[in-house]
Amino acid sequence: MKAKLIDGKAIAAAVRADLAEEVKALQTKGVTPGLAVILVGEDPASQVYVRNKTRASAEVGIHAEEFRLPADTSEQQLLALVAELNAREDIDGILCQLPLPKPLDDAAVIAAIDPRKDVDAFSAVNVGHIMIGDFTFLPCTPAGVMELLHRSGVEVSGKRCVVIGRSNIVGKPLAMLLLHENGTVTICHSRTQNLAAICREADILVAAVGSVRCFRPKQALHRSEPRA
Repeated sequence: MKAKLIDGKAIAAAVRADLAEEVKALQTKGVTPGLAVILVGEDPASQVYVRNKTRASAEVGIHAEEFRLPADTSEQQLLALVAELNAREDIDGILCQLPLPKPLDDAAVIAAIDPRKDVDAFSAVNVGHIMIGDFTFLPCTPAGVMELLHRSGVEVSGKRCVVIGRSNIVGKPLAMLLLHENGTVTICHSRTQNLAAICREADILVAAVGSVRCFRPKQALHRSEPRA
């Protein structure tokens, strides 16, 4: 079986085009989706993420507002901003870029966001909806992985799926999404034994550990028939 390279950029462009049409349809009904993006501090990576989110929103016609706060912002001030955005009728989604500078509490801020506006799906309410398969929002990376599979014609049902990583924002929700599509799912992590052997059995293998190489050199996989 010849390996097929998924063109992520082309798929992303197609997704943005579809979203732009959906936003236009809403605008004909007098509705313009509104997104609030909160950035606390000057972390370079976070600044890039926020800039990209705002740019992507503009491309598809979503009204996006950035709220940039200094690193010494108090938790009380940040929670007050979240409460204000929760109450605004023109804001449909709230993103707070994580991690927050210490001593701010990520969990407290996530819990303060109205679950109906928690477009990152980090709150306990939305995590629960993902668990039972009755969700409105999904974390962006798991949603992106599933979109890549769907638009590449990869059938999940009946496949052996291995997810390397058990984070609350990627590994766990992605495993649930694959399970909801009838994949047989194994979650691997830092304590997993015989990782390479498990991965060799996968029809769909997802590395969700934030690392280009998930294996030590001696564990590297060698397959004559690459799989998705």
